[in-house]
Amino acid sequence: MPATQKPMRYGHTEGHTDVCFDDSGSFIVTCGSDGDVRIWEDLDDDDPKSINVGEKAFSCALKNGKLVTAVSNNTVQVYTFPEGVPDGILTRFTTNANHVVFNGDGTKIAAGSSDFLVKVVDVMDNSQQQTFRGHDAPVLSLSFDPKDIFLASSSCDGTVRVWNISDQACAISWPVLQKCNDVVNAKSLCRLAWQPGTGKLLAVPVEKSVKLYRRETWSNPFDLSDSSISQTLSIVTWSPCGQYLAAGTINGLIVVWNVETKDCMERVKHEKGYAICGLAWHPTCGRICYTDVEGNLGILENVCDLRGKVSTHKVSSRVEKDYNDLFDGDDTSSGGDFLNDNAVEIPPFSKGVMNDDDDDDDDLMLTADRLRRRSHVLGDDENSVDAPMLKTDLHKEEGEDDQAGSIHNLPLTKSQRLFYDGPMPTPRQKPFQSGSTPLHLSHRFMVWNSIGIIRCYNDDQDSAIDVEFHDTSIHHATHLSNTFNYTMGTLSHEAILLACESTDELASKLHCLHFSSWDSSKEWIVDMPQNEDIEAICLGQGWAAAATTALLLRLFTIGGVQKEVFSLPGPVVSMAGHGEQLCIVYHRGTGFDGDQCLGVQLLELGQKKNQVLHGDPLPLTRKSYLTWLGFSAEGTPCYVDSEGCVRMLNRGLGNTWTPVCNIREHCKGKSDHYWVVGIHENPQQLRCIPCKGSRFPPTLPRPAVAILSFKLPYCQTTTEKGQMEEQFWHSVLFHNYLDYLAKNGYDYEENIKNQAVKEQQELLMKMLALSCKLEREFRCVELASLMTPNAVNLAIKYASRSRKLILAQKLSDLAAEKAAELAEAQTEEEKEEDFRMKLNAGYSHTTTEWSQPRARNQVEEDTEDREETVPEEKPEPHNHGSNLLQNANSPDVPALKSGAVFSSSQGRVNPFKVLVNSKEPTVSMSSTRSTNILDNMNKSSRKSTPLIRPANNEKSPVIKPLVPKPKSKQTSAASYFQKRTSQADQSEEVKENPKNSSSETPAMCLQNSENQRPKTGFQMWLEENRSHILCDNPDFSDEADIIKEGMIRFRVLSAEERKAWTNKAKGEIASDGAEAKKRKHEMCEAENQEEATKENMDLSKKQKSSALSTNQKLSAFAFKQE
Repeated sequence: MPATQKPMRYGHTEGHTDVCFDDSGSFIVTCGSDGDVRIWEDLDDDDPKSINVGEKAFSCALKNGKLVTAVSNNTVQVYTFPEGVPDGILTRFTTNANHVVFNGDGTKIAAGSSDFLVKVVDVMDNSQQQTFRGHDAPVLSLSFDPKDIFLASSSCDGTVRVWNISDQACAISWPVLQKCNDVVNAKSLCRLAWQPGTGKLLAVPVEKSVKLYRRETWSNPFDLSDSSISQTLSIVTWSPCGQYLAAGTINGLIVVWNVETKDCMERVKHEKGYAICGLAWHPTCGRICYTDVEGNLGILENVCDLRGKVSTHKVSSRVEKDYNDLFDGDDTSSGGDFLNDNAVEIPPFSKGVMNDDDDDDDDLMLTADRLRRRSHVLGDDENSVDAPMLKTDLHKEEGEDDQAGSIHNLPLTKSQRLFYDGPMPTPRQKPFQSGSTPLHLSHRFMVWNSIGIIRCYNDDQDSAIDVEFHDTSIHHATHLSNTFNYTMGTLSHEAILLACESTDELASKLHCLHFSSWDSSKEWIVDMPQNEDIEAICLGQGWAAAATTALLLRLFTIGGVQKEVFSLPGPVVSMAGHGEQLCIVYHRGTGFDGDQCLGVQLLELGQKKNQVLHGDPLPLTRKSYLTWLGFSAEGTPCYVDSEGCVRMLNRGLGNTWTPVCNIREHCKGKSDHYWVVGIHENPQQLRCIPCKGSRFPPTLPRPAVAILSFKLPYCQTTTEKGQMEEQFWHSVLFHNYLDYLAKNGYDYEENIKNQAVKEQQELLMKMLALSCKLEREFRCVELASLMTPNAVNLAIKYASRSRKLILAQKLSDLAAEKAAELAEAQTEEEKEEDFRMKLNAGYSHTTTEWSQPRARNQVEEDTEDREETVPEEKPEPHNHGSNLLQNANSPDVPALKSGAVFSSSQGRVNPFKVLVNSKEPTVSMSSTRSTNILDNMNKSSRKSTPLIRPANNEKSPVIKPLVPKPKSKQTSAASYFQKRTSQADQSEEVKENPKNSSSETPAMCLQNSENQRPKTGFQMWLEENRSHILCDNPDFSDEADIIKEGMIRFRVLSAEERKAWTNKAKGEIASDGAEAKKRKHEMCEAENQEEATKENMDLSKKQKSSALSTNQKLSAFAFKQE
């Protein structure tokens, strides 16, 4: 039966580590470079007894209740076992003692030192000492002959010597090792060993083989080697029966031979390839403990056990690495930090008991398994050495199993080869609850999440559950009796949910404590059907879910009403809930070469039930498994794998998974881990518990929570460009939840989104500036495509100041495209909203409302007639009345020449109210809610604050170009840089196609922007000095040349002159504002308001036509000098 390798665990700090068993095999004793000796009851002992024996401990030996250690203070000390009470010093050296061993009956110890000496000391009387001199370098290791006649030693001088204890003479010396000057430089420790019982053979590890020397003749009858050994062997140990020999290499390979047949029985690879420096065989069974140079402790089970006992097969640690994270182990002999050997599903089978149902796949795997056990020879390739065997239920008849047993006993031949030598299936990960610790612990966490903690205590006196809330305002702490032996638990703001597995007498139960219920009955229990066990549970807002072994997911209300039941595509691994969201991870297939094959479903269980993820593959790091599944506090699904990679759902990229943190980068030691308990997006925090030398924390004392930062795995983050790119996408990813909340109708703080947008745009501007300096203009345009329209405006100014005119033009074109797309999308949305309003209105419209479309058409016809007959007169300068009218128009349609006036039973209407588009009915100004003049340019009209007083006030409203909300600013800025066309062309387009609103959008955006934008001092100076420039440069025909020359001359002016022009411009704006207010007041009181409005709009139309060409080009290239 192949050996089972348990996952290794932290034992000591990095450095040489030694291991041994006590006489009965009940305890494992280790010592390390931290100076501690630790006594372990088993590999999963989370609180081993620790004895500090010095600064460093190099070797330990245990016999007859005496623990002997070789420590760095040049002494060999003895302690009582298991009390650990010091019992004196046996001997001293002038330098470090490197190795210490007991003889067969435990009456003597032998110690070798770096001062070239070997000493044999009587344990009861340390005055009885023998010193062996002859080595010319530090002594590496020692071994007593079982008959106490000989003592073998190896040394850095390259020799292995056998000493006659009685006369302290050297019987034989073999120069078989490489020479070195110190133990730390030795390629091999050369831990030799005598065969137990008779002492017939002495095993010495030399290079890539083990040399066996016969007793007294000192001949070398044979060597043991194997093709899988690629590095030097360092240590050997015998089985208690003397039939098998185990050896460890400096690259982590453990090989076991049958000495009689000389066949290799086992090959096990260290999960990380560290050198094996300690090896001990259990005194009564096929169990080997081993340690490595990094201080880790590991165990091999069922080594060379051919009796067919219930066992799991050998799984390479390279594949089974760290499966002790899966929290469902029942076995107290499980290994690893907080895992057990049941971490992966490898159903055991026994020789005498087999089930009847079988299938073809089992036949195939049985054949492969039998051949593997028959040959005991693996292929030379890496997969054949390291890949695990998939153990399935071998449902065979008893007769067939007997046949397997007979095959097992056939002679072993090296010519036999594997039936299948390709990629091997990976054992399936067992289901677990996120935030829980292993089931076999007497004190464990059932869950630790962002709501609270559930602890479970199982001991001889009591079995109880304690519930603690982080926020005591939710609920007070609770103590529950665990009479049903609940093994799963979870916690929410509303309830506590517990579950247990079935027993012979009781069914699997789901128990809910609904503490937020307003009635007196706050508990309910549901029994599962027969032969159906709960494997995973979770809670959401108003619901609970349980996944069972029948591949069913059962939904319940928080009050206990059964809801939907649906089938899962595969065995569940874990579940998580948050609000209306339910996330399920399950096995969607069989993984190979250590990879798990998991799928994920994401469902929304609100009023409109929806499945977001339809069983998509769950990405995991190679050869890893899932360790935590949950949601951020804001509702974004996240998970963590065993390699420390944290991934988050990116809703902005088609629901893909983005890695946001690598926990391993924060760990100080190789054996340290972080145990995740929660994730927050605002503030951005990964909340973990640091675990020194373990994968999970103890329940007592209460562990402290650490906060880790997120970092996306972008390239070249040491450069300024890489840092800003990572920061930008980091900000985008961690604010996607705001869009999700808004889409689903949740409340959120608007200022958080505004701050995020501001931060992102600042990063984009910095990257654009960096690209400009590097002459990467194409990259600048790419960055600008990610900006908001307002940020593009700033980018254009920056490009102009940097004298990159081509870039400025490209950015202007981009801004125009953005504005056009925004206007088009806005128009479509407004049409859809208008259509919905009509449908919702039904037949409740009044006669006046249903007559509005007809009135609108009449106004449009009158408008078109007036546009065709406008007299070409020169308008008065600064006609602010017409400007304000134009500002009130939507950017989606051409400016109308008069306001639309309709009669109403409520009184007068707003003469300035005009149509939004040609298809939207005009709404009477008697409405209780007025509309922002800039709302027509953005989507947020229903959210923005009304900026115009209702028309039924005493005075008609004075429409001012008020400062809009940030969204309106962005839209207006984008419209400012749209491509310009002459006013005459616009008039012709209106005549030809008055209903084509999209074609006039750029022109209207231009009018609105320029009417709102005041003149600068440079513009006023250019108007007065244009004639001088043309006289000096008669060849200037292009307006751009005039502007460029004007800018050069304006810059030559003194600061006082430029400031005077700027003040002049400001003064004119102020006087214009006063004049505008006066004119508006007069218009409101006039009886012929409609006629005045038409005349003002005509004048404004002409003024715009005359000054449009100059202002267009000034807008693109001019900048304020204030």
